[in-house]
Amino acid sequence: MGTNKSVLAKGVKYLAGSLPLLFLGPVVITSAFKNENHPLYVYVLVLGIIIALAAMFLIFKGITTVLKSLFDADKN
Repeated sequence: MGTNKSVLAKGVKYLAGSLPLLFLGPVVITSAFKNENHPLYVYVLVLGIIIALAAMFLIFKGITTVLKSLFDADKN
């Protein structure tokens, strides 16, 4: 039983890429709600929601890739 290290590294890269988005998304959403009277309110809110969804997708992709590297390594 071993680990496919290249697939594991790819999964860790996905998780590392999601880390800044985890902090940036809520900050942008909070900034949008603090400035509801600004004309760009809707666009900033949509941007924050897209960033938060991208963080969730990268976390999902990273965890599934890490698990694939751990459990599919013995099939090679």
